[in-house]
Amino acid sequence: MGRESDAKGDARLKQKGLKRKPPSDRENAGSGGDLTKKRSTKSKEKKNNDRSPEKVREILEPVSSSSDLVKLELQDDFTEKKKKKGLKRKRVKDEPTEEAAAAEAAAEAAAEAAAEAASVSERGIKSLSDEEASEEEAQKKESKKKPGKTVKKEEGEEPVTKKPKRSKEEIEEAKMLKMKKKEEEEQSRWRWWEEDRYEDGVKWKSLEHNGPYFPPEYQPLPDDVNFFYNGKKMKLSLAAEEVALFFAQMLDHEYTTKKVFRENFFRDWRKEMTRQERLVITDLEKCDFRELHAFHKDKVEARKALSKEEKQAQKDANQKIVDKYGYCLLDNHKERIGNFKLEPPGLFRGRGEHPKQGMLKKRILPEDIIINCSKEAKIPAPPAGHHWKEVRHDNTVTWLASWTENVQGSIKYIMLNANSKLKGEKDWEKYEVARKLKSCVDSIRDGYLRDLKSKQMVARQRAVALYFIDKLALRAGNEKEEGETADTVGCCSLRVEHITLHDELDGSECVVEFDFLGKDSIRYYNKVPVIKKVFKNIKLFMESKDPGDELFDRLNTTLLNKHLSSLMPGLTAKVFRTYNASITLQQQLQQLTNKSDNVAEKLLSYNRANRAVAILCNHQRAPPKTFEQSMANLHSKIVARKEQLALAKTELKLAKKEMKTKGSPDSKLQSMVDRKAAVVKRCEEQLLKMELQATDREENKQIALGTSKLNYLDPRISVAWCKNMDVPIEKIYNKTQREKFAWAIDMTAADFEF
Repeated sequence: MGRESDAKGDARLKQKGLKRKPPSDRENAGSGGDLTKKRSTKSKEKKNNDRSPEKVREILEPVSSSSDLVKLELQDDFTEKKKKKGLKRKRVKDEPTEEAAAAEAAAEAAAEAAAEAASVSERGIKSLSDEEASEEEAQKKESKKKPGKTVKKEEGEEPVTKKPKRSKEEIEEAKMLKMKKKEEEEQSRWRWWEEDRYEDGVKWKSLEHNGPYFPPEYQPLPDDVNFFYNGKKMKLSLAAEEVALFFAQMLDHEYTTKKVFRENFFRDWRKEMTRQERLVITDLEKCDFRELHAFHKDKVEARKALSKEEKQAQKDANQKIVDKYGYCLLDNHKERIGNFKLEPPGLFRGRGEHPKQGMLKKRILPEDIIINCSKEAKIPAPPAGHHWKEVRHDNTVTWLASWTENVQGSIKYIMLNANSKLKGEKDWEKYEVARKLKSCVDSIRDGYLRDLKSKQMVARQRAVALYFIDKLALRAGNEKEEGETADTVGCCSLRVEHITLHDELDGSECVVEFDFLGKDSIRYYNKVPVIKKVFKNIKLFMESKDPGDELFDRLNTTLLNKHLSSLMPGLTAKVFRTYNASITLQQQLQQLTNKSDNVAEKLLSYNRANRAVAILCNHQRAPPKTFEQSMANLHSKIVARKEQLALAKTELKLAKKEMKTKGSPDSKLQSMVDRKAAVVKRCEEQLLKMELQATDREENKQIALGTSKLNYLDPRISVAWCKNMDVPIEKIYNKTQREKFAWAIDMTAADFEF
């Protein structure tokens, strides 16, 4: 009976020229049988404005009889209850599915219209709070649904079209293409390690390049961007304006709050001013750089907001620069240049509390630069109106261009990339010398232990210094002119004030406490128990000395290295550091790694071994600014994964119980159990991986693993470990690092030992 009335209603609607609308998700979100669904205020107002009383009557006509309306209510109530219980209504064999669905849709649409009309006429519009609650409930349901192919980000934005899933054939084709590209790269790679090496001293036979790339000239500020001094607008000369902008760009950084930085900047800035500007600008505190800072911020934001086409055009322009200046021809092989772009002018920052921070790094001109290339090569052309300082043809050096920078007076070089032949040969040679030390290190140690009792003070000081360099991996240290750089020291330049002696400390005897600034102004602080002979000698060296006096007053780096080279050809204090780092990694990997561990656990063991080396070499870093946030994100993912695992285990338990209850074997049930078990296993693996990642991050937040990995650890140790432990080399070295150590990856067997 209900179906007949539905069909009649549908026919009447067709006559009126109206169409049925299927019920929305929001209408289905309420409890079963509730015809007065909650609507959003906007949708209600729109519908009420569009529908005149006459139109409402037209819609209500097909279901005006109370019996039809009651039947529709009962049917809707029954359908919703069935949905809630998860039951399915049985269908009669001959029942036409599509017609039934159409009739049901028509009935629901009619019921919707009736309910809406009744709601409008009798009760009016619901309160706003009810509407919002209904919308939130509907949104929750919507969020649980799987997203379609197009997803709308926010109101007013264009929908984002998701990439269609690739077929297995397409994925396989992409894999093959990637493998083919990799093979081509391998074939085109210059396998220099398989060639005969040149005689001692000669680095190349032919070298040709296009010189360095100079940064663009300074562009003056727009007229509406002003500098203010003591509250008054002031137009600066071009040179002074450029330096002022350097400072303005850094206003967000803590550097500009440091006294030393501000004093150095102001002194160098005044040198760039005109005489008139120097008379006016006498106090940095009265300078207002805010408009310059805002201009810089706007430029940064504008760069970020570039369209896809503009970014591509910029990328293409940069690629043209790389193609012209980023490569050279070395012995007729194309090699990538590492730092072909000259550093633009700016303010020197330095590391740590550098005494020269804030000083002006001046613009490098062609007249400052020495070019190095082969005699038969075409000499690179300098920029128009300029000339090179000098052109050399020295094949015993590896640099392409050099100049002296103005802040610290150090010589800077343009060199080849890390994966080039010249860099690779240098690395290989360095690690081979360190490996040779392994064969004679015991005799060298016996020697310096004997010298601790020597009658000559210079021999005793050399013995103690070698003890520190060997056991603590201290840098030798180099002599510097007074005030030229930060007050950084190494082993040979330690002063009395850097050492504190403790007869007993924390349960250990003969403890030496070190506290000094090492390379790059990184603080070295360590408390180390030493043997009694070393402790007594240090006491002797410190007698009758002031805190500022040198501990090893009869020793320097040159004398130390001269002595070491007499013990083994090519041996310097630096080789000890490389040797101790590499041997420590090998020993730690043997102790920490189990072949039965999974890849994630093996990687954690590798990073722990690497960390032991970084601690030995004092490779520290400040925790990243985003560390706390990234850890919080990772922990929230771990919590979510645990909940997912608990749910997966429950589902697996229920599936097993269902299969056990049935008794007889059922392939469908077995398949379901297998699927659930696979989900549990996958969740467990992912959870373990995340937990190991969290541990690894926490342990390494203040340790810089990269420095030792790239500069002090023989890559062949890592390559052999990967081969022995079945760990992909990609997990240890990224693409750039794999290119740098291509020689080691190619030549190393699984049984390699440092």
